[in-house]
Amino acid sequence: MKMTHLIAGAALAVASAMSAQAQELKFANFTPPFHTINASVIEKLNADLSAATDGAVSVRGYHGGELGAGPVEQYVRAVQGVADMVWGLPGYTSSQFGKTMIVELPNAIPLDQPGYEALWAAFDEIKGEFPATKPIALWTSEPNIFIMKDVQIRTPADLAGLKVRVAGATAAEVAEALGATPVQMPINQVYNALQTGLIDGVITGASTLSDFKLDEVANSYTVGANLGRLAFYTVMGQSSYDKLSADAKAAVDAVAGMEVSKSAEMAWNATADAALEAARADDTNVVIDLSPEEAQAFADAVADVVNGYVAEISGEAALAKMRGE
Repeated sequence: MKMTHLIAGAALAVASAMSAQAQELKFANFTPPFHTINASVIEKLNADLSAATDGAVSVRGYHGGELGAGPVEQYVRAVQGVADMVWGLPGYTSSQFGKTMIVELPNAIPLDQPGYEALWAAFDEIKGEFPATKPIALWTSEPNIFIMKDVQIRTPADLAGLKVRVAGATAAEVAEALGATPVQMPINQVYNALQTGLIDGVITGASTLSDFKLDEVANSYTVGANLGRLAFYTVMGQSSYDKLSADAKAAVDAVAGMEVSKSAEMAWNATADAALEAARADDTNVVIDLSPEEAQAFADAVADVVNGYVAEISGEAALAKMRGE
């Protein structure tokens, strides 16, 4: 009987010790749990880290701004330890991410080049833009398109006088070069802005049609111009990383980088493809596929902005690495 009690006590002690060592990393997600980020990054990190540490480290998503409302403050939440991990867009605080933002420029990289490969290829050039954090994933959205309400875009002239939402300062310059009036706002405000007529459209990826339900308020889409793409990051606060055990740090190091970045970007592309296919199937929509000549007109219109931005921030080396040159 005493032996049974000793064994039970020992098992309880081991279980308690394992429980004490287990660490759940808080991942701040400002979007709903159905957003593409959840399965492609949050759940993947949880699965990979749990497997690598025999359950000692896990990742839990806090969705819909549960750890703080608004996407603009995401990076600060990781630095301050409000969350252990966050995802966000460099465009919301573009002054911090000058060289990272190059990947968002029209024609910076070809339409068919993976953005995550471009970003990691240039990591030595951009890593200084991620202070007090450990970058876990860097990727881009699918190439941007015009998503409009009651307006059809076939040439840059069609944008004259229109109010177009952009994600950051660089995108704002692009919109101005095309003749539009840029309106900067978080993506989760675009639905209402389109619905109420505050803006006429948005330059962003087709994944937003489903992720943010823009298909419910937009009805015109223009595809084929290289309008750039959006960049994203997932970072872990350096203070959170430093608190991990050596084994846990090794596990985080192993999962960070290309694989999880690829998972995110492929998910964005898949979401975009499905959303655009659905838009084409809806008879109330107009989908305009530009010819190469029509697309070139947009490239010509923004060339000075792109070249000027790269020169201004001395980003030639970063751009060359993104392009694999």
